[in-house]
Amino acid sequence: QDYTWENHGYSLINRLYPDVGQLLDEKFQVVYNLTYNSIAMNCGVDTSMLHRAIWNYVHCVFGIRYDDYDYGEVNQLLERSLKIYIKTVACYPEKTTKQIYTQFWRHFKHSEKVHINLLLLEARMQAALLYAL
Repeated sequence: QDYTWENHGYSLINRLYPDVGQLLDEKFQVVYNLTYNSIAMNCGVDTSMLHRAIWNYVHCVFGIRYDDYDYGEVNQLLERSLKIYIKTVACYPEKTTKQIYTQFWRHFKHSEKVHINLLLLEARMQAALLYAL
């Protein structure tokens, strides 16, 4: 059975540290749902599939997989350079360089790249909490 933040981690952390679960959950939700509804030059875009793919790819890198998610989406939505960047930042942040940063999504705004960083770091934190709990 999947051990998820929503079903298990949240309630366990609230038992250990009252109200911390709510604060962490709100933080995860804010970052996960943050969107400008645009990608590069395209406006009015639903980015929820991309957010889910990034979030689940980070969890997958740390060995957390969900039975109800189609991981084919990850390969369709995340290009190789973005996967390399995500894995480097999540697993080896000290090896992150400007060159790696500039190689993924070359035509995208820096604000969109910063949002990707926020998303992957929060997903990494959630994965670490799931392991710790």
